[in-house]
Amino acid sequence: MIALLRRDLMLAVRAGGGFGLGLAFFLIVVVLVPFGVGPETELLRRIAPGILWVAALLSALLTLDRIFALDWEDGSLALLATSPLPMEGVALVKAAAHWLTTGLPLTLAGPVLGVLLSLDPAVVPVLLASLAIGTPALSVIGAFGAAVTVGLRRGGLLLSLLVLPLYVPTLIFGAEAVRLSAEGQGAGTALLLLGGVTLGTCALLPFAAAAVLRINLRSSA
Repeated sequence: MIALLRRDLMLAVRAGGGFGLGLAFFLIVVVLVPFGVGPETELLRRIAPGILWVAALLSALLTLDRIFALDWEDGSLALLATSPLPMEGVALVKAAAHWLTTGLPLTLAGPVLGVLLSLDPAVVPVLLASLAIGTPALSVIGAFGAAVTVGLRRGGLLLSLLVLPLYVPTLIFGAEAVRLSAEGQGAGTALLLLGGVTLGTCALLPFAAAAVLRINLRSSA
């Protein structure tokens, strides 16, 4: 599993879909928001939680189609299916590699970009915690969506339509935790619910992704 994770990290960086692409999109969205809604500090501070989480979600969405695509094209996925590592483990490792190259940089950049939206510095720890807890769910859900659409022509649009509804609970609880903290209320419940969503997706979706991958491999044989 460690060797597969290391290989996927190297492929993600070499393919140009790793650290740079998601961060660049994240930065562009956050920078453009003040131009669209105006420079009012109070307005930006009020909408900052939602904007940051939507930007992080869309940034993670950019590279989902590459999770299994390269392995499918060169036949590595079929070899992985016959390896001692179960397909559930392969799906989980792929999701972990996506999070390390996309979700983790977004998590670290979130508090810095929050300054551009006049986010209260006291809220930054909650923002960091919500992104750290919630972004793994985005990667695991994305891995499931990528498994469903792997091998399909122009599957990127179908992938987006498939995973965006599944992202809604993570988006709601993540943004709500930051909003409650900004209003001086406790964000513990929202963070616990967000953690529950992440744990649930990590426990269930790798099995669903593995089942879909086996079906796709059999149908292409």
